[in-house]
Amino acid sequence: MATRILLVTSSILGEHGQSNALAGHLRERVAGRNDVAVTHRDLASESLPHLGLEELSSWQVAADERSAEQQMLAERSDSLIEELQAHDVLVLAVPMYNFGIPSQLKAWFDRVMRAGTTFRYTEQGPEGLVKGKRAVILAARGGQYAGTELDSQTPHLKAMLGMIGISDVSVIFAEGLAMGEGLRDAALKEARQAIDGLVAGL
Repeated sequence: MATRILLVTSSILGEHGQSNALAGHLRERVAGRNDVAVTHRDLASESLPHLGLEELSSWQVAADERSAEQQMLAERSDSLIEELQAHDVLVLAVPMYNFGIPSQLKAWFDRVMRAGTTFRYTEQGPEGLVKGKRAVILAARGGQYAGTELDSQTPHLKAMLGMIGISDVSVIFAEGLAMGEGLRDAALKEARQAIDGLVAGL
């Protein structure tokens, strides 16, 4: 059976986005392989609205009791969770915007993190319900933040993934992309090599 990768991109820069370039490199490396299948969800071109109360409330209604509007609203979350559950590896290509993740990606997380569906609260604390999956973060940054207090992005992503049960998380950094051509080229080369290693291990 083929390894199924869900590739989620969120850069608003389209073909000029460095995180999108890293995602594209991954897709090129798996192209033609019969043992790997990639589903690409571009949250910039198919953006989700911010989560609102009506949509949140629709999740609390049993599926067979929802109104037509509630069914439509709940379907956003239901379909995204079904998509996530149907894949083996989640790859998040993530630019850094103002020290955080793009709001488009946050809107996606707001719908796949659902109490009672992808995690639940127990007497021992929260338990993730998305089992047997791994995640890879392709992090593209203009500056150099990994391992510093300014990198609030990486812990945030790992915390959200861990909440739903994905604790096997690796990060491929491409940093310093706005700090001169030499540093940018070296960082991208190193990131592409890391992606090559990732793909070879699938």
